[in-house]
Amino acid sequence: MPKIKTRRAAAKRLKISGSGRIKCGKAGHRHLQSGKTTKRKRQLRAAGIVPAQLVKAVNRQLPYG
Repeated sequence: MPKIKTRRAAAKRLKISGSGRIKCGKAGHRHLQSGKTTKRKRQLRAAGIVPAQLVKAVNRQLPYG
């Protein structure tokens, strides 16, 4: 049985937390920042957690996840 390959694009964008949840970056922090409040931009810097609906799909892309 061959090893399962990791999707490299997913591996570069996602990390597994200590408790086993999947951390990801938040959308909306790349450009058009002048229309966003300082509070909103600061909160976008923090890591987010992948929602429960997407965990199954992410685990298919990251076999070690």
